[in-house]
Amino acid sequence: MKSILITVEGPIGIGKTSLSRELSRAFQLELLEEIVYENPFLGKFYENIAEWSFQLEMFFLCNRYKQLQDIHSQYLNKGTSVVADYNIFKNTIFAKRTLTGDNLPKYLKIYDILTEDLPQADLVIYLTASIDTVMKRIALRDREIERSMDVTYMENLIADYNEFMEAFEKHHPATPVIKFNCDDLDFVHRPEDLRKVLETIAPRVLELQAKQG
Repeated sequence: MKSILITVEGPIGIGKTSLSRELSRAFQLELLEEIVYENPFLGKFYENIAEWSFQLEMFFLCNRYKQLQDIHSQYLNKGTSVVADYNIFKNTIFAKRTLTGDNLPKYLKIYDILTEDLPQADLVIYLTASIDTVMKRIALRDREIERSMDVTYMENLIADYNEFMEAFEKHHPATPVIKFNCDDLDFVHRPEDLRKVLETIAPRVLELQAKQG
């Protein structure tokens, strides 16, 4: 079986890491978790988005770039499949929401250069939900750094994700996308929901792994 890269995406607090860990266990995949709370600009960003957005986005981009380089050389290139709790394309979603003026085109040029040769996802799992569900789950996990998160920012981010994913499916028809509405699912606290999600994903994972590279 060939190695594949699965990415789990969706707005903050939706359950990306939790589902990625379950997929790793269920399908014997190497797990890649993004570096989030080591970002020294994150707390400042939530307090003043305009002032700290460029520093925040550049830190994330460089760290994700290095992670994906390492995953490619250490696992994918050696036949080991990987599930990641993010897709590198998320950088453009956040950047287009937070960066202004000359910062956005500069950032996108750097993004294009860095991601040109990175491994691309063979399967994207997209988690979405309403603003009420997302904010409730953010509050439930009660991370100090997220307590000052702006509701309007999150509402816009959810809309940005939905718009981006619609365009992604249109322009990347060869990359399968499995979408779950998490207003109706709680795979973290309800085992029956987790089973339902894994049963939906399993056939596509097995199909992709069985294909010859």
